[in-house]
Amino acid sequence: MKARILLAKTGLDGHWRGISAVANALRNAGFEVVFAGMARADEIVAIAMQEDVDLVGLNVGGRIEVVERIVAALRESAPDLPIFVGGTLPPPALKRLEAMGIQGFPPGSSLASIVEAARELTSVGAERLDD
Repeated sequence: MKARILLAKTGLDGHWRGISAVANALRNAGFEVVFAGMARADEIVAIAMQEDVDLVGLNVGGRIEVVERIVAALRESAPDLPIFVGGTLPPPALKRLEAMGIQGFPPGSSLASIVEAARELTSVGAERLDD
C-alpha cells in the first residue's frame, strides 16, 4: 500500500513549478499524491480527511500566517497527521514553522531531501513503497 500525500497551495500566486516538481518527485519515489491545487484551510482539512492521507504538504504562496491557520485547522481535526511546508520561506518563517514542529523547504531545497522527509514523516520504508 502506497503512502498518500496531499499537496496544496496556500495562496493565490501563479507559480506552479515548485509544487509540480515536488509532486512528480514524490510519485517517482512511489508515493500516491493527491493534488488539491489552491485551497483554503477548510478545503484542505476536508480533502485530508476524505482521502485518508498520511502526510500533508503545503506550498506557501504568500504569508506564513495563512499556513499557520491551515496547520491549526489540520491539528484540530487530525492532531497526529504530519505536515511539511515548502515554497517562499524566509528565515523568520522557517523559525516559526520549526517552533510548530514542522519542517520547511525554502527555494533551492533538493527534491531528494523532500522525498526523504516524506519517507520519514510517513514512516515508509522501501518495502512499503514497492507494495
